[in-house]
Amino acid sequence: MAPSAPRTRASAALRIKQIALDNQSRMIRRLRVQLATERRGLATLKKEHESTQVALEASHKTIAGLTEIGLSMLASKRPKIRSKAQHLIIEALVEEKDSLLQTIQGLQEANGAPAPFDDEWEEEPEEDPKEEEIEEIPVGEGEIVDE
Repeated sequence: MAPSAPRTRASAALRIKQIALDNQSRMIRRLRVQLATERRGLATLKKEHESTQVALEASHKTIAGLTEIGLSMLASKRPKIRSKAQHLIIEALVEEKDSLLQTIQGLQEANGAPAPFDDEWEEEPEEDPKEEEIEEIPVGEGEIVDE
């Protein structure tokens, strides 16, 4: 019986090492899958960022171009042209602003951030000016005033 005991211990030790190696292999496979998933997610985010950057740069160029056109038209001596130029430029700038707001809201929704503005405008209730007035009581002679 003595010769079989060392063999049994050796085979048990080998089996334990094999189990440990199998566990490590599974862990490595899981980590590789997780890494590949993260890389795909980062690639998607990078593409979204690049397209947003292009859209914002185009918007900036549009606004700069409209401003330049507007300034040159406003320099015109004819009031009718100046008025029409102002109207057209304001319309174009409002459209560009709306486009930018939609881009910003889309980015915030994609990132799970709450929208900082919505279409509803909340007005502050007007306060009664009479409530804010403090009645001043005249201090007579001989009265002690704590300051």
